[in-house]
Amino acid sequence: MTAMQWPKMARDLVAIVRGVTPDEVEQIAGALIETGIQAIEVPLNSPDPLSSIRILAKTFGNETLIGGGTMLTVSDVEKVHAVGGRLFVSPNMRTQVVARAAELGMVAMPGVMTPTEAWDAIDAGASGLKFFPADILGPSGIASIKVILPKASVIAAVGGISADNLEAYMKAGVRALGIGSTFYRPGDDAATVRAKALPIIAAYDEARVRLLRG
Repeated sequence: MTAMQWPKMARDLVAIVRGVTPDEVEQIAGALIETGIQAIEVPLNSPDPLSSIRILAKTFGNETLIGGGTMLTVSDVEKVHAVGGRLFVSPNMRTQVVARAAELGMVAMPGVMTPTEAWDAIDAGASGLKFFPADILGPSGIASIKVILPKASVIAAVGGISADNLEAYMKAGVRALGIGSTFYRPGDDAATVRAKALPIIAAYDEARVRLLRG
């Protein structure tokens, strides 16, 4: 099998719910989905992450892209896939790990920082490229690297993304934006998550309208 392409979404925003627990994950994800989020990543350094991913895949998997983050090994990929996760996200680039995610037909988004890593990820079968930490490169740095990549490459940015700067990344050619603590911090309840998500959704929608108008 080959990696699944990045899916068409109303908003290319990925909510990273690091630290979420299985007891609360359905309510937290439900609040995010209600605001318009269509992709959710549970980092594997969260409490019992596979249980959380299994719950989300079963409850929301038909309408939402669900998967794991901070996936570092082939074993991580296989375990997340086994519980229904379709999204592979890593902070780094390891050829064998990306290739296994692609082989399993997952949406494979490895972390890259340099042109060499970006091309290695493409060669390994990645669905897209997660520039991380994005705040080190900034929009201009990502735009500079994007010039030498295939035009069809799906570019994502994670790290320091907020309502205040997401438009700059979108202008630079970033399609998908991964946002963590601005959406969710451990201890937040569903109402808090919903209230935090709404300004980001509004900022994204407004930025997209401005960019479409040129």
